[in-house]
Amino acid sequence: MNRTVLISDMHLSADSADLNALFRAQLQNWAGKIDALYLLGDVFDAWIGDDEPDATLNDLIAAMHAFSRHTPLFVMRGNRDFLLGADFAQRSGATLLDDPYLADFYGKKWLLTHGDAMCTDDVPYQQFRAQSRNPLWQAAVLAKPLAERKMLAAQIRAVSEHKKGDADQYEISDVTEAGLQALQAQLGADAPQDVIHGHTHRPQEHQHQYNGHHYRRFVLQDWHNGQGGCLNVYADGSVSAERF
Repeated sequence: MNRTVLISDMHLSADSADLNALFRAQLQNWAGKIDALYLLGDVFDAWIGDDEPDATLNDLIAAMHAFSRHTPLFVMRGNRDFLLGADFAQRSGATLLDDPYLADFYGKKWLLTHGDAMCTDDVPYQQFRAQSRNPLWQAAVLAKPLAERKMLAAQIRAVSEHKKGDADQYEISDVTEAGLQALQAQLGADAPQDVIHGHTHRPQEHQHQYNGHHYRRFVLQDWHNGQGGCLNVYADGSVSAERF
């Protein structure tokens, strides 16, 4: 083994049969053959609460639970599935991670995050993000009937899709240097950690400087059109992106 795999932005739903099948196939391929699997947000295209009755989503959760019997599974909430809770964790066999999260892979520290908190030029979204991560706001939303929550999820998706098609909105939805530095500052250390994140749908390796130190930022591949990708972190310290 000696390999840890990270993925994000699969946006699985009842309408993504091709991606659902790909996700199940990859779980089977990885089970018992890698050291751990990390899902860094937007696993689902929308999540309206752990009482979500959708049969497709529940089948995917069952597949995750079967995988977790053989390989450690970690899940971070994203901007589409920030309402993932303790019941989901129990049913999927996953450990829920805070965002950001400092992971140790083979003796090296890595800063893991979904990525949306670093897109600081998008002020309206950051205001919504702060509100939607508030436990009181979440409790109020989860108290609403399923139909109302589905409407809210549809509105959130519509705003997100609009930004992808608007050149100006697309530009401000990327990670900023200020956002990166703020994230590094949260660690309370002078030396920065290499970063792995998703959210922006701009897979690439970037080079950065912080407090006179160099660090790398790896952006995960989003899944679409029946295809996906992952980032492999190996015990020898090497990293490789993979598409499938």
